[in-house]
Amino acid sequence: MLSRLFIRDFVIVDRLELEFAAGFTALTGETGAGKSILVDALSLALGERGDAGVVRAGAASAEVSAEFRYEPDSPLAAWLAASDFAADGDSLLLRRVVDAGGRSRAYINATPAPLAQLREAAEFLADIHGQHAHHSLLRAEAQRALLDAHAGLTGLARQVAERYGVWQKLCEARANAERDAAGAAREREELLWALQELEALGVAAADWANNWQEMNQEHGRLSHAASLIEGTAAALAVLDEGGADGTPVLAQIETLVARLQALTGVDPGLAEPVELIAGAEIQLQEAVHALRRYRDRLEIEPQRLAELETRLAAVVASARKQRLSPEALPGRYAELKARAEELALVADPALLAARERAAGADYRRLAQELSAGRAATAAKLGGLVSAAMQKLAMAGGRFEIALEALPEASS
Repeated sequence: MLSRLFIRDFVIVDRLELEFAAGFTALTGETGAGKSILVDALSLALGERGDAGVVRAGAASAEVSAEFRYEPDSPLAAWLAASDFAADGDSLLLRRVVDAGGRSRAYINATPAPLAQLREAAEFLADIHGQHAHHSLLRAEAQRALLDAHAGLTGLARQVAERYGVWQKLCEARANAERDAAGAAREREELLWALQELEALGVAAADWANNWQEMNQEHGRLSHAASLIEGTAAALAVLDEGGADGTPVLAQIETLVARLQALTGVDPGLAEPVELIAGAEIQLQEAVHALRRYRDRLEIEPQRLAELETRLAAVVASARKQRLSPEALPGRYAELKARAEELALVADPALLAARERAAGADYRRLAQELSAGRAATAAKLGGLVSAAMQKLAMAGGRFEIALEALPEASS
């Protein structure tokens, strides 16, 4: 449905924006009021040829934008997705710009597009009828769509098209397998070797990201174990264990707190700083306990350190080979595995041929059902239209729908 039309510097129009509601809309006016200019502008947005003559005198360029609403499961939605023009929501914007030199640019959903694709999109959107004008009723695919809609067969027709696509892909895969079985076998062998290498590194594990982070943290800890042990011991010596350098800090603070607490009886103003120092003493005691627990867990493990260095080096080398970061290796593993599974199917032409036959049979079953439904509805619709023609000054007129079988299967 056309929901909005924007025109700028087109023929005699300076700037115009129209919004349309659902239902029937009529644009009326006297001869020369500009009704045909609106139709011409819409035609330009739908892909009609445009030249410098459509640019308003004195303007650098003319622009027309037409916005349409469409159903998410419509043929237009499928075409937009297949052509990489899909956008969020159910709105389609066609835009056309023609400069004063006659050069034209076309856009679909803000993406530059060839004029041919603009016309393809327009086939799903609008018919402009005029004397001797071409319209969609002359196209066989549009006639089939009308027949299917009347018969309630639109969903079945879509299923037939999908089944046909699946069948054709399997036909192509089987033909490719027969043509290049040796090459596929070589590629699969290389992929399996790469997969085994990644599996040996643990990349296939679901928690690879955590494992990789933990390995790096453990390596950093073990490679600096001696420094960590020395630094922890020095901190404990200063705080609680004392030594050649004198009385530990905790003992000094404990003495200081006791002395100041005795003085608070003389001056209560000392209570607040004494409380703060006492709190600091508690925090330092907890820090000492934590340092001791940490020191007890620290060990110098050269064998484990060597194992980690070997494994980390292997992961980095594999990532460099794949031109990825180590964190991205699981994604690469999934890609290689999917490709290996495809090649496994290619390596078995008999299985591929069996799937092709099954897909072909499934397609033909639905296609026969669709053909039967179309044939039954064609006869009924022909009778209804013929009866209506007798009331429209076409007495004796007859309308028939002919269904012709195609020489080859299609969607």
